[in-house]
Amino acid sequence: MVAQTELGEAEVDRVFHALATSTRRDILRRTIEREQSVSTLASEYEMSFAAVQKHVAVLEAANLIVKRAEGRERLVRANPEMIARARALLARYEELWRSRIARLDDLLAEPSPAAGKPAPTDPTSSQRTESQGD
Repeated sequence: MVAQTELGEAEVDRVFHALATSTRRDILRRTIEREQSVSTLASEYEMSFAAVQKHVAVLEAANLIVKRAEGRERLVRANPEMIARARALLARYEELWRSRIARLDDLLAEPSPAAGKPAPTDPTSSQRTESQGD
């Protein structure tokens, strides 16, 4: 089986939407550390259980977490494969910006065409020195 690395446009949209709020980022961080029940996750926030369930659903739709049933509980854990794919996307963006900055640095380091020419002289200054010598 070949692991898919490229994210489609819809997947990218879901991932960025899922990571757009601090609560969802915190849920993801907590589920990276260890698998947790939705009830345990909900107990850590000052919001309703239903609100936490909605956050979990957004993360699940983005495939950033995986939910499974164990008896009456729903356990949630991070999906390292999708996190790695999202990280790879961000690394490509970083590479793009670094190459643009490098090109800008190169342009700024190039001597300008006017830099090689001697500075224009002021004709009145040479006349003044000649007349002063008289």
